[in-house]
Amino acid sequence: MTILITGATGLIGTALSKRLLDQGHTIHFLTTRKEKILNTPTHKGYYWNPTIQEIDLLAFTDVSCIVNLVGATIAKRWTPSYKKVVISSRVQTTNLLYKSLKELNHGVTSFISASGISLYPNAERTLYSETATEVADNFLGEVVVAWEAAADQFKDLGIGVAKIRTGVVFDAILGAFPRMIQPIKMGVPSVVGTGSQWISWIHTDDVVAIYNHAIDQNLTGVYNAVAPEAINNKEFTQLVAGFYKIPMWAPRLPGFLLKLFLGAMSILALEGQRVSVLKLENTGFTFKYPTLDKALNSLLKK
Repeated sequence: MTILITGATGLIGTALSKRLLDQGHTIHFLTTRKEKILNTPTHKGYYWNPTIQEIDLLAFTDVSCIVNLVGATIAKRWTPSYKKVVISSRVQTTNLLYKSLKELNHGVTSFISASGISLYPNAERTLYSETATEVADNFLGEVVVAWEAAADQFKDLGIGVAKIRTGVVFDAILGAFPRMIQPIKMGVPSVVGTGSQWISWIHTDDVVAIYNHAIDQNLTGVYNAVAPEAINNKEFTQLVAGFYKIPMWAPRLPGFLLKLFLGAMSILALEGQRVSVLKLENTGFTFKYPTLDKALNSLLKK
């Protein structure tokens, strides 16, 4: 199968590309950096510039599935100008793919798009499934609504659409996890805010496997992509501190300090959601790292 991936040089895209190539698939990817373009029989890069709506249409040659992972990081200060970047990097890019396919005689049957559980409102007692209608009344909720609406356009072309609502991806080297554990490794295991806010996380290997599963099973619809067992901030801190044999001596980090320094972006640390993955599991998917203690043995191994 020939699969086109956007965001192929990111954390998930890099690992997914390698996994699919190892399985014998052909990978096409879109890049804004011409020096990153490859041209091997099974791994080919194509240039695009979504800002000016430019794309090499040869990228769609023989493609039957598109995996859309592109999107600017949300882990930067949310200035008014950067908020526009976050949304346009998801919506503008998706719109360009849609516009291109609309003009082509193509063979694409599946469109799999990244999304986020940040669509769901902050809650400590609610367990959100994919049928939940509540939407977070904040910037992240706005982002996911626009992102998923852009993905749904592909249904108009007779293409099956799957949206993978992902939590915090835990990777040993890249992403949020190394930053989250850094104070603990330095001997300061501080609980953030109340400590009761949920962290719905997922190991890199599992989220990559979910995209692979979505491709193989031709999934459509919305799927939550987090580990089956969420953990709150206090439990997370205790588990990581225990791994490093560091006593829980440090005082809590008050929420108002984070709000003072990070502004609206502080919700990334002070708020969270607990979501169900029963729908995904019912498709036959099995998690390699269903609990954080198992994941830590992989992520923090010496």
